[in-house]
Amino acid sequence: MSADQSEEPAAVPVDCPWPIVLGIDPGTRVLGYGAVVDVRGELRLLAAGAVRPGGDDPPARLADLRRELDGLIARLRPSVVVVESAFSATNVQSALRLGEARGVVLSCAAATAAEVVQYAPAVAKKTLLGNGNAAKEQVASMVATLLGLDEPPRPLDVTDALSLALAYLHRGRTLSALAHSTSKSRLNR
Repeated sequence: MSADQSEEPAAVPVDCPWPIVLGIDPGTRVLGYGAVVDVRGELRLLAAGAVRPGGDDPPARLADLRRELDGLIARLRPSVVVVESAFSATNVQSALRLGEARGVVLSCAAATAAEVVQYAPAVAKKTLLGNGNAAKEQVASMVATLLGLDEPPRPLDVTDALSLALAYLHRGRTLSALAHSTSKSRLNR
């Protein structure tokens, strides 16, 4: 296994006052992850990186992926894990491998107290950019802008994962604002 970052993310204190949203872009060759918190309306990057499971044997890579994810989830202590949902692929073998990785991710996430949410890539793109067909580079640029970063994290698997976490937070804000405005309008009747 190798990670595309200089060090593993530090463990989040048990008394962290903000819910942590962890986005995961599954893959058996490269898995991107990104953890974000909403601190009183300001989105902050907590951790991001890529996991590259070792070996050529798919079962061994999946086992390595599970070990890495278990450790990552234990350190980051997310309240919500947002996983990229399956999409149609032209290569059947790639689709099967992606499904295997998603299974590992969903199993690791479900074994915790975290809420597990699945978004299609187009949902995150539409939520953040207003275009479900946006290019990965556009998504990366928007992720950097929303998190106040000078440049997008690399590889693009990382920004894909962060886009999932940001989309979850954005959709929650929208629903909260909608509920608040609806309740206010009921009070004014």
